Amino acid sequence: MPLIIVLAESALETIPKQIINHPLIQRHAKKKGKKPSEILLDTSYHYAAMKKLKEKWKRGRPDIIHITLLQILGSPANLQGQLNVYVHTRNNKVIYINPETRLPRNYLRFTGLIEQLFKTGRVPPKSEKPLLQIKNKTLKNLMKEIKPTKTIILTSKGKPTTPEKIAEEIVEEEKPAIIIGGFPHGEFREETLKLSDEKLAIYPKPLETWIVTSSIIHTYEVKKGIYERAWREEI
Repeated sequence: MPLIIVLAESALETIPKQIINHPLIQRHAKKKGKKPSEILLDTSYHYAAMKKLKEKWKRGRPDIIHITLLQILGSPANLQGQLNVYVHTRNNKVIYINPETRLPRNYLRFTGLIEQLFKTGRVPPKSEKPLLQIKNKTLKNLMKEIKPTKTIILTSKGKPTTPEKIAEEIVEEEKPAIIIGGFPHGEFREETLKLSDEKLAIYPKPLETWIVTSSIIHTYEVKKGIYERAWREEI
């Protein structure tokens, strides 16, 4: 079974109601030719408007998900059908991603795609087998749906370990899941931490989401023999 990666509590959301009438938001939406409620919250553009938002330090970072998904979907493990990835957002929406999806490399095109996804529920909008689909769902319900045989949460406050040791552990599991934070700062919610069988840390200090993800995927690929398999299939 493929390794399951869940980017949890991700800083990916449309403009919240509390700041939808802020002049900065209104101007940006007009520039994009969209309603304020249809654009993504992005601290690069909306920092001044976000000052009064709850947990503002964990919000407005679509770039984290963009960079991380590019690494996941372009990895040898994913190309060989050995990965499944889900994006859970802080507002309890879950993005289901077809492993064959190739996301735009350009950030502005990516945000436009995700804005379309939030609006229509799927991309392409009328496809029976969409590349991306979004549903209202808690992380707890997602994990019940996935039914992993073991769930590991990676947090800087977890038990010290290494990516190699994690890889050794998950290759022995039938259906392992790794939960990684999709936010820039702070800690997981308590209800998220309760979903894990193990809480582990691969480094003494917090690392960027895409660094953690790429470290885990690479060591998993090595332990799984994915590179050797690729060459055998090529030959």
